[in-house]
Amino acid sequence: MSPLKFFFRSNKVLVALCCTQFLSINAQAGDLEITSMLGYTYSPELTSDDNTIDIPTTDESNVALAFSWKDSSAGQGQILINYISRDFIDNIDQSTHSFDTLYAHFNGVTFLKKRNYITTVGMGIGLAYFNSDFDSVVYPSITVAVGTRYEFSDNLTFITELRAYATLTKDNDTIFCQNGTCLAQFDDSIWIDTQVSLGFAYSF
Repeated sequence: MSPLKFFFRSNKVLVALCCTQFLSINAQAGDLEITSMLGYTYSPELTSDDNTIDIPTTDESNVALAFSWKDSSAGQGQILINYISRDFIDNIDQSTHSFDTLYAHFNGVTFLKKRNYITTVGMGIGLAYFNSDFDSVVYPSITVAVGTRYEFSDNLTFITELRAYATLTKDNDTIFCQNGTCLAQFDDSIWIDTQVSLGFAYSF
C-alpha cells in the first residue's frame, strides 16, 4: 500500500491526535522544526505457525515526518511518525502478502555539539501499528537513535540518522491468520526494526 493511501485511509485519528499534541505545546518552548526523512529499513524474520520455518520479510524504504520543539539549548522534544510498507511470502502456497508498519513516538533528543556539526542521541516511547492483508494490531514500542545535524543556515539543517525500534508483540496474534489458518507469526516477543535515514529539517 502506498504511504499516502495508508495515511489518509487508515490513520486519520492517529494523525489528528499527533497534530493536536503538537499544537498544544506552549509557544514559549522556542524554535519549532519540521523534519522529513527518507531511509531504508532492515526487517527481522517472521516464522511459520509451528515455529519450524523462518519466513523472511522484505527490506524496504521508509518515510518519516517529525515535529520538534526546542526544549533547552541542548535538546528537543519531538513527535515522530514513521511508515514502512513491506511484504512476506507465506510457506503454504508461496503467495506474497503485504505487512505495513506505522510508528508514532514521543521522543527526547539531546544535542552534542562538535566543531562543524551536532551529534544527536534520541530515545522515545510510543505505539506501533501493524497492518497485514488479514488483520491489524497496535503494540507498545520504544525507539533509540543516533545521528548528526549539519546546519546549512539558520533555518535549514541536513540530518543523518541510525534508528532502532523495539516493539513488544504476541506470537499468538491473528494478524497473519485467515479463515482459521495462520500463514505466519512473530518469531520473538520483541520485533526490532533498524533504519538508516537522511533528511532535512526546517525551523521557524
